[in-house]
Amino acid sequence: MNNTPLNRLPWPLPAVLVWASAWAVFVVLLKNGSGPLIAVVSACALAVLASLLGNSWWRRVMIAAGFPLSLAVSGAASLPAWAWLLPLLLLMLIYPLNAWRDAPLFPTPKNALKGLEAFVPLAPGAIILDAGCGLGDGLNALRSVYPNAQLHGLEWSWPLRALCALRCPWARVRQGDIWQADWSACDLVYVFQRPESMPRAAAKASAELKSGAWLVSLEFEAIGFQAQARLTGADGRPVWLYQAPLRQTPDQ
Repeated sequence: MNNTPLNRLPWPLPAVLVWASAWAVFVVLLKNGSGPLIAVVSACALAVLASLLGNSWWRRVMIAAGFPLSLAVSGAASLPAWAWLLPLLLLMLIYPLNAWRDAPLFPTPKNALKGLEAFVPLAPGAIILDAGCGLGDGLNALRSVYPNAQLHGLEWSWPLRALCALRCPWARVRQGDIWQADWSACDLVYVFQRPESMPRAAAKASAELKSGAWLVSLEFEAIGFQAQARLTGADGRPVWLYQAPLRQTPDQ
C-alpha cells in the first residue's frame, strides 16, 4: 500500500480533498484572468498527478476523474467539445497504454525487501535495476538494503520518470521500455509486475542475465522456473529470488 499522508485519511476524504483543490485552482486561475482552457488543464493536471498517491487502481481513477466530471455536470466553463479529451490525454501521459499490460503503478512498500541482503549478498558498486520504477518506491526500498550499490531505474512514463528522478537523485533514472532494455550488465533486476508479466520477465532474465545475477520479484512468482529462495517481507508479501542461469521446473 502506498502509505502517504493522503492515504492515511479515511476514504473518500482523499478524493474530496483533491477535487476541492482542483476546483480551487480552477477558480483562482479564472479570477486572475486565465482563460477557461488553461484553468481546466491546470486543475486536471493537479488531479491526475494527485491520483498517483491513490493506493488502488479504482481510487486513482476516482481521484483523477472527479474534477472533470463535476465540471462537466456543473457547466461552469464553456469549452469546445475536444477540450474534454484533455483529462483523458493527461491520464494516458501518466499511465501509458502500452504499460497497462504490465503494472500501471504498483508502489513497493517501504520495508517489503527488508532482509534481502542476507539471501542475495552483493559487492559494493553492484548494478541494480528497478525495471518499471514508477515514482521510486522500489528504488528507495532497494537502497535501504543495498546502500552501496549503483541503483538504476527504468520507467516508460515521462512524468513518472521525472518525478522519480526528483525523489531519487542518488539513482540513475531513465525513460524507456523495460522489455527493450539490456539487462546483461545488471547484478540484480527487481520487478513488481502483474502475474501475467512474470513469464516474460523470467524469459528475458534467462536470456540476458549473466551467470550469478539475480531476478527479484515482489509478490508474484515466475511460474515454470525454480526459485532459489522465497522470503517474506516485513509487510507479509513474498519475495521470489531467481539466480541466473534460471532453471525451469522439472515438469517443464
